[in-house]
Parts: sequence; C-alpha cells; structure tokens
Amino acid sequence: MKENIVLDINNLTFFYKKEHPIYENFDLELKKGELVTIFGKSGSGKSTLFELITDNLKPLKGSIEKSELSMIFQDPYSSFHPTYTIIEQIKDVVHENFDDRLSTLLEKLSLNKEFLDKKPFELSGGQLQRCSILRAILMKPKLLLVDEPTSALDNIIAYDVMKLLIQFLDECGILLITHDMNLAKWCSDKIIRLEEDARK
Repeated sequence: MKENIVLDINNLTFFYKKEHPIYENFDLELKKGELVTIFGKSGSGKSTLFELITDNLKPLKGSIEKSELSMIFQDPYSSFHPTYTIIEQIKDVVHENFDDRLSTLLEKLSLNKEFLDKKPFELSGGQLQRCSILRAILMKPKLLLVDEPTSALDNIIAYDVMKLLIQFLDECGILLITHDMNLAKWCSDKIIRLEEDARK
C-alpha cells in the first residue's frame, strides 16, 4: 500500500441476495490521521463491511488491503470474558511489555489503574468501554475499527468516548460505523452513507 494508507478497498462487490447487492464496485481509502464514518440504518450493511475487512467474510469481487488492526465493539460487556480480570484479558492480546505506555494511556482515558484488576461486571458500561479502548490502543493498530461504540452510553458519555478516540489519530486511521448522524458530522473527516436495507 501507499505510504500512510491504512485501508485500501478497491472495486468491492458483496451480496447475500444477488438482486440486493450490499456493496457494488465500492472503493474506500483511509489514511493515518483520518476518521471516516460508515453511516446507515440497521440492516444497511455497516457491520458487513467490518466482517469483510476482518476476513470473516470474503468479497465476491475486488480487493481489501489493510494494515495491522484492532477493533472496539458495540457492547463492551460482550467483548470481555466475564470471569477474567481486565489486565489478564489485555495481556492475552498484547504480547509485548506495555508498562511504559500504560500510565500515559490510563491518564488519557481517565481510568484508575485499580480498574485493571477488576472483572468486567464490576465496572460500569462507560468504564468498561474505556478499558476496551485501552486494550485496542495497546495493540498498536495502524487501523482502528470502531463499531457503534457509543450506542450503549448516554449522549454525554458517548461524545466523551469519541473525544478519547480522536486523541489517537496521530497513531492510526479510524473507521467508525454508526447510525447517529449528529455524531458522524461532529467527528468525521468523511461520511459514507448506506441507505438501502440489505436484508430485503
């Protein structure tokens, strides 16, 4: 890929039903430092794009090139195992010493270090989502996929979460999916609208 390009999608075609293509000759280029939003209603194919990028689905045509990625999920409680501590689950996916970055990131994310020794159910949704961001950033991605990260949060906390993510644009590019146009307009360099219901 070209320098500073973290995601390059060319001529992507994908459908579940041939008469209702979700993506047809779809192109997307995302650079380090950019935040691009995929906006659409439920069923429009937003999550399908992430499945294609992460190789859980295969395109019928076209190519997807991407840099090292990590992902922040919609529901933080489902993205952590309930019986292990946060720090144990960070160490499961971050295979290098991160002690030198940890205190800086905890401060940026307004997290107490004590939270890391707790299990997911002992934290609030907002605290756990910030732990999810911490885990994703410690993986040092060039591409950060963010799946409806604020849907389980109230509006004030939702915007706080996006402010936290924007801090890391000097390290990566962010691809966000959301059905919240106000949020998309507030934080995005570019918005791609998916209007059709792909489930028809």
